[in-house]
Amino acid sequence: QVQLAESGGGMVQAGHSLTLSCAASGPTFSFRRYTCAWFRQAPGKERELVAAITWAGRDTKYAESVKGRFTISGDNTKNLFILQMNSLTPEDTAVYYCAADYTPFIGDGPSAANEFDYWGQGTQVTVLA
Repeated sequence: QVQLAESGGGMVQAGHSLTLSCAASGPTFSFRRYTCAWFRQAPGKERELVAAITWAGRDTKYAESVKGRFTISGDNTKNLFILQMNSLTPEDTAVYYCAADYTPFIGDGPSAANEFDYWGQGTQVTVLA
């Protein structure tokens, strides 16, 4: 069992930055063998993948809408993964969730929400125009 806990959401003006953190815990969790991801869900929309990191950085992926603005990274020693969000726009407003899934083979990391087994509770990000 893996537990995830997000922190760092809030309200900012457009063009500003926010950092989201997700602390992972549990006897089976290893940053080197998991895919860790951030999803977001805006009102009336489906939950979408924002960014994912597999095997402690061996592979990363980003939604097209955040490429060049958001960066996902992880801290092995603390079992912490982070989403640095820069140049925020009102379109980034959503509830952000961290998620994790055991990935035994590199290149086989999940990307759809229903493929992830573990989820945080979500944190609100609001970007004002």
